[in-house]
Amino acid sequence: MRWLWYFIIYSFAGFLLEVAFARAIRHPKRDRKCFVLLPLCPVYGLGACLILLLAPLMPGPLWVMAAGGLAATGAELAMGLFYRFALGVRFWDYTGIRGSLGGLVCPRFSLYWTVLALALVYLVHPAVSLLAEGIPAFLAPPAAILLGADGAVSCAALRRAGDTDVLKWYAP
Repeated sequence: MRWLWYFIIYSFAGFLLEVAFARAIRHPKRDRKCFVLLPLCPVYGLGACLILLLAPLMPGPLWVMAAGGLAATGAELAMGLFYRFALGVRFWDYTGIRGSLGGLVCPRFSLYWTVLALALVYLVHPAVSLLAEGIPAFLAPPAAILLGADGAVSCAALRRAGDTDVLKWYAP
């Protein structure tokens, strides 16, 4: 069940990173979550889990960076395609950035993911791993149910509305 916790923790960390980034660049859309209730961005959870699965296979930090950057970019592409074609929404759009592939991925952000992959594996994950180990096992089933239910409701709402603003249940 540790992978469930890794996914949740890194999805939440991604949400915090997105909010901080949006505020730093003064983006008008400051709420960056992808679920109705939970403050999570699953693309980060997926990307982090892929990086962590690949990291032990890599012979050193440069390989971790390269494989991690590719894994995170792949997760971003896969989730972007899912959001766009299965749900009819866009959470991000890199169209105006040089080298963008359909607005879903771009070299600049792939470089960011490459650097973040190194930080994830060598700086962040050792602490997160200890945190996840300390979570009682009996919490995993309710967490998985909540995550799955919120994910299903969120997907249905996004598909029906075709707009990410539908996730702002608290907005006037």
